[in-house]
Amino acid sequence: MLEEQYREIRERVDAACLRAGRKPEEVTLIAVSKTKPAEMIQQVYHAGARDFGENRVQELLEKEPLLPGDIRWHMIGHLQTNKVRQIVGKVCLIHSVDTLHLAEEIQKESEKRGICTDILLEVNAAREESKYGFFLEEAEEAAVRIGQMPNVRIRGLMTIAPLVRCGEENREVFRNLYKLYVDMKTKNIDNGTMTELSMGMTGDFETAVEEGATMVRVGTGIFGARQKREIGK
Repeated sequence: MLEEQYREIRERVDAACLRAGRKPEEVTLIAVSKTKPAEMIQQVYHAGARDFGENRVQELLEKEPLLPGDIRWHMIGHLQTNKVRQIVGKVCLIHSVDTLHLAEEIQKESEKRGICTDILLEVNAAREESKYGFFLEEAEEAAVRIGQMPNVRIRGLMTIAPLVRCGEENREVFRNLYKLYVDMKTKNIDNGTMTELSMGMTGDFETAVEEGATMVRVGTGIFGARQKREIGK
């Protein structure tokens, strides 16, 4: 069942790409596995998934040793600075860098380990009070400052759009973020490292793909409703 659901979402991503005149391989489908046990993740892995997203550091650290080593883990949830040392070097991409202070902590820990950590800047494109992230007008300056950190590489932008009944309602949000992404690339603020635009979830990922997303984060559409349980229990 989970395998079928994953493949169905992948087919919908591919169809949205074709509608927008894009190649399906341009978009990475991240299976959001938060609160889901390793057994369920394994099933989706067997369907072909290699990119999985986690919201909590502790969950990721508990699951990672139980699963295949070729999984690409994405940290997509709010990251506290005191958790940075636990996650740096464990994930392929941190999507949720929402403050300069967090970026500085990632820089310090990455420098200690002699590695370069790939990140996305989280942008609060809809200016929601309940959401983290830089506002659209703040992101460029933040990118300039973070871009000076030698052990942090900005790979692009991420946003969490409002929860809506119809994905079409978020089209303008996605369009505005794509415009910012293109503007920043044109100015070469990122020194040529920005290639990713992470936006779109279960309710609106097709609209996000049509508006330029290179990564979509789908949890419920693949795994079903979130389970309220502790890992290992």
